[in-house]
Formats: sequence, C-alpha cells, structure tokens
Amino acid sequence: MKLRIGLQAQFFAMVGFAVLAASALMVLFWMRQQEVQGTVEQLSRQATDQVLDANLSRRAEGATEQLAKELVNPLYFFDLDAVGGLAKSMQGQPGVKYVLVFDAEGNILHDGTADIPSYGLRMNDDLAFEAIATRGVLTQFQGGVLDVAAPIMIGGSRLGGVRVGFNRGDGRDLQHKALVALRQQVRDLGQRQLLAILLLSAALLALGGVVLAVIQRTMVRPIGQLADSARAIEAGHFDITMPVSTRRDELGDLVRAFGRMSQSVARHDREIRRMAYTDALTGLANRLAFREMLDARLMQLTGAGRELALLFADADDFKRINDTLGHDAGDEVLLQFAHRISDTVEEVGGPEARVARFGGDEFVILVEAEDARALASRLAERLVEVLAEPLVVQGRRVFLGTSVGVTLFPGDADGATALLKNGDIAMYQAKVAGKNTYRFYSRAMNEAVERRVHLENELRGAWERGELRLVYQPVYRLSDQRLVGAEALLRWRHHEQGVIAPAVFIDVAEQSGLIDVIGPQVMRAACGDAARWRHVRGPDDEPLFVSVNVSPRQLRSGDLARMVEASLRDAGLAPEQLHIELTETAVISDEAHASSLLTRLRSLGVKVWLDDFGTGFSGLSHLRRVPVDGVKIDRSFVADVLRDPDDLALTTAIIAMAHSLGITVVAEGVEKEGQYALLRERRCDLAQGFWLGHPMEFDEFAALASEPAVAPA
Repeated sequence: MKLRIGLQAQFFAMVGFAVLAASALMVLFWMRQQEVQGTVEQLSRQATDQVLDANLSRRAEGATEQLAKELVNPLYFFDLDAVGGLAKSMQGQPGVKYVLVFDAEGNILHDGTADIPSYGLRMNDDLAFEAIATRGVLTQFQGGVLDVAAPIMIGGSRLGGVRVGFNRGDGRDLQHKALVALRQQVRDLGQRQLLAILLLSAALLALGGVVLAVIQRTMVRPIGQLADSARAIEAGHFDITMPVSTRRDELGDLVRAFGRMSQSVARHDREIRRMAYTDALTGLANRLAFREMLDARLMQLTGAGRELALLFADADDFKRINDTLGHDAGDEVLLQFAHRISDTVEEVGGPEARVARFGGDEFVILVEAEDARALASRLAERLVEVLAEPLVVQGRRVFLGTSVGVTLFPGDADGATALLKNGDIAMYQAKVAGKNTYRFYSRAMNEAVERRVHLENELRGAWERGELRLVYQPVYRLSDQRLVGAEALLRWRHHEQGVIAPAVFIDVAEQSGLIDVIGPQVMRAACGDAARWRHVRGPDDEPLFVSVNVSPRQLRSGDLARMVEASLRDAGLAPEQLHIELTETAVISDEAHASSLLTRLRSLGVKVWLDDFGTGFSGLSHLRRVPVDGVKIDRSFVADVLRDPDDLALTTAIIAMAHSLGITVVAEGVEKEGQYALLRERRCDLAQGFWLGHPMEFDEFAALASEPAVAPA
C-alpha cells in the first residue's frame, strides 16, 4: 500500500521550512543591526510615521472609494447578499479592521459578518457625524485606526455610505526594519555590511521563488484549472475537457470529484433541455423551442434575400374526439396527426423545414425558400389532402380534417411575435371559410377578426334582447299538395346593423360555443310555437310538424336527447310533431356516436332528418348504419334539376334509394313550378322553397295553417 501524504501535511511542511529559513536569516540580520539601531531610530521614526500614514491614507482612500462605487447597484436594489459579499471581501484584506455600510440616515445595513448583529443600529461614535455628512472621501484618525468614509451616490441622490477602518499599526514592522537598516547603513557603510545585506536579500528572494514555484505547481495550477472549468460550466459549456489528476491527496480527490460532478451536471442539463424543449406526447419541438429557433432564423435571414413561411395547422372539431371517445383516443389522434404532418413536411417542405406542436391540436411548420409562398401553397394543399383522410381510432373511422393558416416573412411581418399572431389569424380565417382548407394571411384579416369578435360579443344576450326570432318556412306534401309542417329558421335583426345573414352569425355561434346556449332556446321556442298551431287547426286536420336544425356541436355534447325531451315536455308537444335536422357531414364524422344518439331520439318518437344530403360523403352504407327517417336533398341539386341531366339523375337516384330503405325524401330550394312538377313526377315526398312559401312570422304561418292550405297550382 502506497503512503498517502495529505495536502495539509504537504502545506505545513513547506510553510515550516520557509519559516525556519526566514527566521535564521532574520536573526542574523537583526544581530548586525543592533549596533546602529539606537542611534538613528529617534531621528527617523517621525519621518517614517508620516510616510506610512500618507501611504496608508492613499491606499485606504482608493480602496474605500472603489468599494463605494461597487456598492451602488446592490444598495440601490437593496441586495443585502451582494452588499455583504463586497463588505466581507473588503474586510478580508490585510489591515482592515471593520467595514460598515450604512443608509442615508446613518443606520447600519451590513458589517461584513454573516448574521449582521449591528443591522439597523445608528452609528453614534465620535467619527460617525462627519462620516454620515460627508459628500466626498473623508479620512479621520482615532488612536491606532484610520477611518475612511465615502458616500454611495446614484446620480445626484445619496443612497448611503461606507466606512472602512484600517489598522495604523500595519506597516510598523516595515518601519522597524527600515529603521534597523538605516541604523546599520549609518553605522557601517562598509563593503562587508553591504555584501551581507545583498546576500541575505538574495537568499530570501531565492527561497521565496522556490516556495512560490512549488505552491504554483502543486496547488495553484490545479485549483486554477478547476476554477476555469467551473466558470465554463457556469456559462453553460458542459462539453469542455475536465482536468485529470493522478495525485493521491485531497486535491486529487477534488479534481476527480469535480470531473464526476461535471458529467452529472451535463447529463441532467441534457435531460432538462430535452424536457423543456420537447412536446411530451409527440416528441416534436414545443412552443418554447420553436420560438427560440424562429428568433434565430429571423436574425439570420434579415437582409439575406430569402423568405420564410409559417404554417399553422389546427385539427377541425378535435374537441369532439375528447368529448365522445375520451382523452386517450384524443392523444392517439394527435399522434397520428403529428406523424402525418411530419411525413408530409419531410416530403414537401425540404430539409430546412421544422415542425412543432404548440399545444392541443395546433401544429406549426416553418419552411424556407426563395419563393416561400409557392412552397407554402404546395405544402398546405398536401396537408389538407393528407389530414382529410379518415383516422382509425379504437376501431372507429374518424373524419377530422385540418385548417391551415399561412404567413410570410418578411412580407407580412419581420418579427416573431407578429408572425405567430398573423399565422393564428390566417388559420382562424381558414376555419371561418368552412374548415379543411388553407388561407394566406392578409392585412384585411385583422379587421375581419375584429368584426367577428364584435359580432360574437353582440350575439351574447341577443335572444334576451329580443333580437333573435324564429320564422317558419312551409313544407308541403307533393302527393296531395297539402301543408304538413314547417322548418324553424333563426333570424337576427341587430339593433344597429339591421338584419344579419344566418350564415354569418350561425357560424360565429358555432365557433364561439354560443350555439350551446342558443340551440336549446331555439328548440324550446319552436316546440312551444308548434304546440300553439294545434289551436288554429280543425279537429280533423292533420297535425303540423316543426323541424328544427341541430348543430354538429350540439350533436357531440351528448345532452341533445335530454334537451329535446325536456322541450317536448315543457311545451306539451307530441314527439312525432318534432323533426330534428342534422347535417350529413356531422353524422358520418362519428357514426357510432351519432347512431347511438339518434336511436335515443327516435325512441322518444322524434323523427330525424338528414339535411344537405348529397353534399358530403353520401352513400347507402351511411343510411344503413345511421337510423334516420328522412333525407333532405340539397338545394344545389334541386336548383339545376331542370337543365342538368346529372343533377336530375342524382336526385332521382336519391329518391329511389331512400324509398327502398323506407326513408322520406324532402326537397328544399324549390323556386320554380317546373322543379315542383318534376319532383312530384319522381315521387319525391315533401318539398319546401320560395315558390311554395317564404319563411314567415308565427302569426302569418298560423293564419296559413288555419286554412286547408294547398301548394300553389
């Protein structure tokens, strides 16, 4: 086993040797000076006292003034830790007896100690008054202490001051040596004495050099290397080469322990950065990482002549997945979305493209090119196409789609914050435009967003203010041309803007969630009006039904059946007199959930119609899987049925298919007599449109219902 000599033992051995050597040399020197010491000591003491005091005053004033400057910021921010650090550093210097940092009133803030026992006490010693009042560096003497005070100023304001006490006794040893040397020079100016002094000086210097060299090699250099490594680690550079030591003492242990600590810190830093900059679910970059990368890219591209595009891709109706299938299914959808987006970006966006998840169902893509608009257009089109394909989640086919907003640098904005805002606005406009599409940002979009927000605010409470009302469009049976019911339509007459188109405010209600409030109000009002129609009909007349449109958002909520049942009960309306209209795309986006909900509605006796049939992913398979009582042929087919053979063939096929399944067929948008006649010839069941009757107020429709109304001849 090798003998281990500790660092402390090495240090004391070197110090002991140096002390012994220095002592022997100084004894010899002292003996040589005894003969002349008494002769010159009295003559030179006053002169040396003045020199020492002058040197001490100059050094003390400079050190105190520098300390006052360094204390400005810590005292201004009242950072006692920093004040204490500076005071302690000063107090540790040779010859400093005390350090007092005080405020403008002379109350002590710090004395350089750990517990600050004098904190808050007012200075009341003999020198305190002058020290507190001084506007510059003030030097005072008291006994063996040199007291130097300096104000701490910021601008023209006095924050406080600092007092530093220096020991006047320091340096007296040097005074003594000078006196001894002086006595010797005065007494013996001979060559032997001069040579002896030179030999002693040379011996001391040589000894000091040897000691310093040993300390430098064995202690200062390794500790300095550790200090450099610590500063590099503090600056965030964890990949530096750490010092290696084979020493078998405490310093060697310290170097090795420091190396292990550095590796551990680097490992933890990599893990923390990964967690801080990576989305936990998808493994993509998160908002923070993307923002830092975007800031860096914008700095590089400014003035470089290249363009950059941001694409904001947001899944359409993603909340429906969480509401109907649960959050686990939602996470699975997001993973599939992320994979599709990443694959598409890799395919179209180029090697410099980047993808990040900003949270929820929002993804952001960065692409660079000399023509960023063209590249962004191709990528956006491909994303819309790929993300519109159905997803298989927990054994179910789910249709979502995506809305993409695109903004360009430097055309739209030259800063990251503005670009992110513009991309979000463009994505919102893509949703307003019908979803499953993309839009480029334009400055006019800001105004559109402001108008939409204002419209949303005005829509809140519009029902209570009486601005929203129901009108009813008659529905006729084609076989006997009799009035059989009406479709309830919501209208908004704003108190300032007048009539607002349903396509505008219904979309606002859907996007903002206000439809969850307005929908039940419409249902209750329509059921109440339909119940009142019974009083204007004859006892033998066929009861009239009312059809009410239900939004996809209401269908997803899961409360639709309970709300319908409550509305029927409160109005006293028979269930068979209520028809619920749902869009085809809302139903087939999640057939399993829709089928379960529609089955509950039909069990109440309510009839379910599929609105806008033919505009979505139409097919007999959907009609077989989803329980509906009727389909409404979309007005786009009816409008061209007289002149377009394809529309006529599709309309005829829809009627035939529906009848084969026992489903009622309703044609909407009948505006010409020829359309009515052709639909009647094709054995369409029911029809509505301007030719048969415009939407009308309750009283007008009640008057129509009180007569044995028939369709126009």
